[in-house]
Amino acid sequence: MNLNLIIIGAGVSGLSAALGLLQRGHRVTLLDRGTAGGESSWAGGGILSPLLPWEYADPVASLAVRSMAAYADWVAEIEALSGRDAEFWRCGMLALDVESPDRALAWCATHGMAAEQNLPPIVSLPSGFSGRNPVWLPEVAQVRNPRLVAALRAAVVRLGGTIREHCAVTGVQTRGGRVNAVQTATDTLPADKMVLATGAWSGLGLAGLAATPHIRPIRGQMLLFKLESGVLDTILYRSGLYLIPRRDGHVLAGSTLEDAGFDKATDAATRQRLHLEAAELLPALSDIQPVRHWAGLRPGSPDNIPVIDRHPDFDNVFVNTGHYRYGVTMAPASAELLVDLMEGGQPALDPAPYRWQAALARSWGAAL
Repeated sequence: MNLNLIIIGAGVSGLSAALGLLQRGHRVTLLDRGTAGGESSWAGGGILSPLLPWEYADPVASLAVRSMAAYADWVAEIEALSGRDAEFWRCGMLALDVESPDRALAWCATHGMAAEQNLPPIVSLPSGFSGRNPVWLPEVAQVRNPRLVAALRAAVVRLGGTIREHCAVTGVQTRGGRVNAVQTATDTLPADKMVLATGAWSGLGLAGLAATPHIRPIRGQMLLFKLESGVLDTILYRSGLYLIPRRDGHVLAGSTLEDAGFDKATDAATRQRLHLEAAELLPALSDIQPVRHWAGLRPGSPDNIPVIDRHPDFDNVFVNTGHYRYGVTMAPASAELLVDLMEGGQPALDPAPYRWQAALARSWGAAL
C-alpha cells in the first residue's frame, strides 16, 4: 500500500528515511524550518565510526557497525541516483593514547572490525611524540558531509520526493488517535504517516506532540585548515581531538562538546585552543591560520543512543532522532530500522534499545 508520508526535518536522518521510504514505493514530502541538511548534518566531520567504538554502549555499536558495513554500497547507490560525489573515502583512523589497547583490539575482533597496533607507514607522528598505545583502524571511512547531503537531497528528488525548505511546521490535525494532517504557516498537508527527524530541536516538541525525551542541543566548534594534498592521509584521534583530512588538502579539527542551548556562536579562546591541540598532533598546522571556524548543534542524547520508534501520542507518528555525534555514521541502519517499524516488518536489529520508553529511562548524568 503506497502511503502519503510527511517527514519533518530534512537533515541526514530525515533524508535517509525519505530515501528508504521512496524505495518502498511511498510518496514522501520533507518539511524543514531551514535548508535541507543545514544544521548538524552539514556541520559535522563525517567520520563513519564512533571515535573510540569500544567505549560506547552496545546499542550505539549495533547501529554503527551495521551502518559501517553497508555504507560503501549505500553511498554508491545515492551517487548513482543523484549524479553527485559524496567523497566516500576509506582512509583509516589512527587512535593514539588509547587507555587499554588490548581491550580495544578484543572489542574490534568480536565486532568484526579490523584493528591492529602496528602504525601504517603513511602516518608521520609529530616530532618527539611517542605514539603511546596506538590502535590503527584501517577500514574506517569518511564522507564529506555537505556533499553527502547534496547527493541525498538530489537522490530523494530523483525518486519523486518533495523537499520544502524554510517551511516550519506549526502544528498537526488529529482524529481518532491519529495525525491526519500537518499544518505550516501557509497550508495544511494531509498525512497517512509522519516522521519527526528534527535533530537538536526534538526536545522542544511540536504543538500537539510531546517532545522526545532527554534530547538537547550540544554545540560543537570546529576549525578548517588548508594544506597541500597528501600531507595527511588518515584520520588522527587523540584525547578528544580529531583531525580529518580531505583529498584536496583541507583538514578539519574538532570538536567541542558544549551544553550551550541553541547558541551557535564561536569564540576566540576555543579557536586558539583547538588550533594549539591540532598543531601538537600535526605540526604542519602550526604556522597557518584556519580558513574557517564554525559551530553546529548536535541532537544530544544520553549515552549517544537515538530514539527510533513510534511516538506514544499517535500510532501513525514515528521518531528518528537523538543520534548525538553519529547521525551521519548511523544513517543507513537507522533508516532501515525506521522503515521496518513503519511498515510493520521484522527489524534486522533489536528495536528495544531505541524505544521511546527506553529513552525515558535514560538520564544524562554528570558528564556529556
